[in-house]
Amino acid sequence: MADLLKFLGRDSVRLRRSETRVAEAVMRDPATSVHRTLAELAAEAGVSEPTVVRFCRAVGFRGFRDFQITLAQALAAQSGFNDVAMTKIDPQQDLIGSVLSNHLGTLIAVRDALDGDSIARAVDILADARRIEFFGLGASGIVAIDAQQKFFRLGRPTVAYTDPHMQLMSATTLRAGDVVVAISHTGRTKDILESVVTAKDAGAQVVAITSPESPLSFAASVTLPVATAEDTDLYTPMMSRLAHLAVVDILATGLAVRGGAEVADNLRRLKRHLQLKRLPKSSSGLGNDGSRRNSTSGDTIQKEDE
Repeated sequence: MADLLKFLGRDSVRLRRSETRVAEAVMRDPATSVHRTLAELAAEAGVSEPTVVRFCRAVGFRGFRDFQITLAQALAAQSGFNDVAMTKIDPQQDLIGSVLSNHLGTLIAVRDALDGDSIARAVDILADARRIEFFGLGASGIVAIDAQQKFFRLGRPTVAYTDPHMQLMSATTLRAGDVVVAISHTGRTKDILESVVTAKDAGAQVVAITSPESPLSFAASVTLPVATAEDTDLYTPMMSRLAHLAVVDILATGLAVRGGAEVADNLRRLKRHLQLKRLPKSSSGLGNDGSRRNSTSGDTIQKEDE
């Protein structure tokens, strides 16, 4: 509900008197209302908890939590909300509520903005790829590494480059049938753009996970738009990083589904081998005397003095 704040501030006259009091309480401090409990908002408005629930349903939501998530999304779309979230948080509970509510709102916004046809086209390109390379710098480089770790499990030849020189050198060696997945919050990073253009000139296709209407979005073969109200020129990316990881998960899942039984068998085989690296769930790994036991040989490893 993109116009939630506008509705609460102007059009809530359509509500019952008691429900209007809830709207007024929310508008007095929307940022705090995002992480208030049901009882706290009811007390602030001077109404009962069932009245708050009726208010949420009256403005189009299933319940109180659904309303709070959309409120967080509306606040995140307003300029400066993240500055407030970073600088005016006092209690620990406010910290938890502010950050997680922003994340929830961001993921809902990404869900609503992504186009199923674009996702399907990106999965088609990745499924037909001879080689997949993930490009990202800074915080986006971490997402690129995570993506490579997910995709190589699907049996795909993949690599992640987080150094601009390596990206450019690799881009020159690509050819038709290769795919670059370029990840950038701003879509304005010169090094990423240079590498993407070079890869396309070499015949590769480019899937971009980036801001809509950015230079990178126009340079890509397929763009998966991720718009977050986050000033990454000042702060370390949080919401955008989470959103990019979610889009990577969507692509990986789509590719796994496309692979069918063969991919499922590979994943099961991989899982079996990884299980050998773990202690049994029923074992603490400690002997009766507090010493640590080797899970494969049963030998006791004495604890070192600290």
